[in-house]
Amino acid sequence: MAYPDDLLSANEQVIVHSHPHFKMLIWPVFWLIVTVGLGAWLSTLAPGLTAPWDNVALIAIVVVGVLLVCWLFLAPLIRWRTTHFIVTTDRLIAREGVIKRTGIDIPMTRINSVQFEHGLVDRIFGCGTLIIESASDEPLRFDDIPAVERVHTVIYREVNDNPYDDYGPADGHPQQRGRR
Repeated sequence: MAYPDDLLSANEQVIVHSHPHFKMLIWPVFWLIVTVGLGAWLSTLAPGLTAPWDNVALIAIVVVGVLLVCWLFLAPLIRWRTTHFIVTTDRLIAREGVIKRTGIDIPMTRINSVQFEHGLVDRIFGCGTLIIESASDEPLRFDDIPAVERVHTVIYREVNDNPYDDYGPADGHPQQRGRR
């Protein structure tokens, strides 16, 4: 899903648009399988009860199962789907949430340094944590970024290859900042 063009400024282009890595869905999928399996097993035991308790037991199993699936699977799935990490030619954008949307935009010119971390499990999955130092008090951490090393390189290049830096690449004289 592309970032909406009407939310971009003139001449701004999306370079990277991703959701968090799918590894954050491993536990929700596990709990979905456990809930459905346990619900199916318990529903085979319900017909052995005397009437009307067999119907009450089936209804209770279905209600509890639906609640668990919503809480342990659907909520994390929707959270994953509505979390966006976007790098454009002008800024870094992070958005998350369904009911309460939160977001941050960091202009490329305000980024001081870009770092990444990924342990053994992250390296196996091909993701990691991106750490952005900007004008804010503390560095911003973005967890579970897919292909974190590539995203790190893209941001670094956008920050450092900006033709509107304080000094032009050819003559070394200060230039006015402008739009691309």
